[in-house]
Amino acid sequence: MLNFVVNDLNMKHYMKSKIASLFFLFLPLASCAQEKQCCVECAPLYGKTINVIGDSYVRNHRRPVSEAWHYKVAEKYGMKYNNYGRNGCCIAFDRTKDGFGKPLWERYKEMTDSADYVLVIAGHNDAGMVGNSADSLKVFKTRMSELCERLIEKYPSAKLAFVTPWNVGRPGFDKVIEAMKQICAHYSIPIFDASAKSGIYVRNENFRKKYFQAPSDTAHLNSEGHDLFMNKGESFLLSL
Repeated sequence: MLNFVVNDLNMKHYMKSKIASLFFLFLPLASCAQEKQCCVECAPLYGKTINVIGDSYVRNHRRPVSEAWHYKVAEKYGMKYNNYGRNGCCIAFDRTKDGFGKPLWERYKEMTDSADYVLVIAGHNDAGMVGNSADSLKVFKTRMSELCERLIEKYPSAKLAFVTPWNVGRPGFDKVIEAMKQICAHYSIPIFDASAKSGIYVRNENFRKKYFQAPSDTAHLNSEGHDLFMNKGESFLLSL
């Protein structure tokens, strides 16, 4: 009987010890989760409204918008997310006859008047329109400048930003990307140079097979590709 009582006490002591060990084991995990949530809620993006406007980089081509990196960032920070992407559209050139709608320097009016962040992701289709044409490049620069001026006028208190196309090795891309960077600098609008700093190796076929919506695609990331780029996009938005 005495042995049974001693064994029972030992078992109780053992169980208390195990429970205490488990408590201290999971305490850091709970603390870490709370800390991450606190970091999200203290971030400047938290609970804000973001308008994202542009081409299929924004609309996400044939995949759901919910797979796009900008949607995922907005969801992470509890933002109100407004997507104004349209496949095939340009910053400068009207493609209504082709079924791709008006250019962004006109279409910006579609956006809600109230926003904390306005992100423009475009230029890919403009590069195709510009090609090696000096006259088309002049048109692009003029319309890009007008877009910047009109966004500043419409959103004097919002954080404005642009993202360039990827580093696509076709005529027009280098010229359009350089023009975007110069014009944004002129208006003091932050721009992320995705052609140089994205880590998106669009010219590599094996990379495209894994991270783009099709092996021949040079524009549209798949969900894995958006996840790959998300940290850089998120850091850019947080820096504004």
